[in-house]
Amino acid sequence: MAIIAKSNGGGNIERKTVPAGNHVARCYGMIQIGTVEQEYMGEKKKLHKVMVDFELPLETAVFKEGEEAKPFVISKDFTLSFNEKSTLRKMLESWRGKAFTDAEAANFDITKLVGAPCMLNIVHKASADGTKTYANITGITPIPKGLQCPEQINPTRVLAYDAWNQELFMTLPEWLADKISSTPEYKAKFSMEAPKQEAFNLDKVEDDSDSTLPF
Repeated sequence: MAIIAKSNGGGNIERKTVPAGNHVARCYGMIQIGTVEQEYMGEKKKLHKVMVDFELPLETAVFKEGEEAKPFVISKDFTLSFNEKSTLRKMLESWRGKAFTDAEAANFDITKLVGAPCMLNIVHKASADGTKTYANITGITPIPKGLQCPEQINPTRVLAYDAWNQELFMTLPEWLADKISSTPEYKAKFSMEAPKQEAFNLDKVEDDSDSTLPF
């Protein structure tokens, strides 16, 4: 499920929907959510989720009175799986413009996405009652030749259970912090009990990939 990342804090904050269409973008964050229960193909399943954050440097707006214009940001949740049929693997192969080898797939560190540029295809969808408009990432592709992505604007944010950053966790919006804190991985980490936590595959094989790829 895609979600729109919104500004925090007090004051006069205007909610704006990320514009639809194809946009130059850059990944600036990765949040390991943990295991959540959701409906998948008609059944309730427990899935380990990760949220990937993107900024759209060429699409800006003033979100809070008195502040300068900032880029729109949008996030997408993925199941943390590199199965050949997984949405994450298919989306990343589309993004890099090349399929993963079995060795790459077995050892790929997804935090390598942070800082990588791309093109995002964003589609709007109305809520069931027609009162809200949601922006969803439906495709990720490489930046076309000759087109440049501006340097990263938002600070990098990476949160993983095997490299926990409590200061970052405290800055997350309440709905996201609540979602993370409800997972067995979070409860296990802070009760010191627990089952094995799924990591971001931080142990990598020797990098012999094509240097022209974004990751």
